[in-house]
Amino acid sequence: MALYPGSEKETRIPVDVLDAAVLEIFQACGMNEVAARAVTRSLVDADTRGIHSHGVLRVPDYVKKLTEEGVDPKGEPRIVTDAVAALVVDGANNLGAVAMTFAMEKTIERARDVNVAFAAVAGSNHAGTMELYARMAVQAGMIGLAGTNALPIMAPWGGRDKIVGINPLAVAIPGGEMGDFVLDIAFGQTAHGKIRVFAQKGEPIPPDWAFDAAGNPTTDAVAALDGLIRPIGGHKGVGLGMAVGMLSGLLSGGAYGLRPIGPSGIYLGLSIQGLRIG
Repeated sequence: MALYPGSEKETRIPVDVLDAAVLEIFQACGMNEVAARAVTRSLVDADTRGIHSHGVLRVPDYVKKLTEEGVDPKGEPRIVTDAVAALVVDGANNLGAVAMTFAMEKTIERARDVNVAFAAVAGSNHAGTMELYARMAVQAGMIGLAGTNALPIMAPWGGRDKIVGINPLAVAIPGGEMGDFVLDIAFGQTAHGKIRVFAQKGEPIPPDWAFDAAGNPTTDAVAALDGLIRPIGGHKGVGLGMAVGMLSGLLSGGAYGLRPIGPSGIYLGLSIQGLRIG
């Protein structure tokens, strides 16, 4: 069974054609080639791995952020706190894939010298799938962790106020000839973007994915977009989401929950780690 309704009948586009088209779009928005390639890779990689909620579906939203909503296409990420194995990166209000790629590259460099490194990123925006960045560490022969806070879309268990993000976490561990272990999960039953896919297609969502705005279970994708994502495992999912949000937002000085924190608190924070093996 296809993950998304009707996907088995949809038109297929060659990856190189899609990659070139998306790259051109972001360069037209004012991004330099390095930044545009980081964002393009994030979106196209997601589609090629079947994660269409984080793929080129996001291009119109990203373009709007860059051209109308104040995200800076020319923002250059930089290290603002350097403690060798612990870094704080300012994403300069560019798209999240730009900051996340920069931060993971710097983290990998440090981990080569001191075996383990961590970076917290503020001043950033939506970064796409976390597994992409965790896999960067695997490609360097390391264990990678990547997580981010997200806009509040879950309620504390038993409530209906949007306070907690689904705050995903990815872990990637080299597996040699047996294949790598890659886990990328959010702590909601689904991602907001997946519900958007169902809403676009006019299809009902599974009954255990979401609540409507009144806190009632719903299979209506549009009502779910205005409502709440169910946490995985009840209170356990909410608690894990809070933990990743704290590691991402509080350590970086970025945003957490409903209230911005720090000078760049209007943006999302991210956290990443590389661990050298051997």
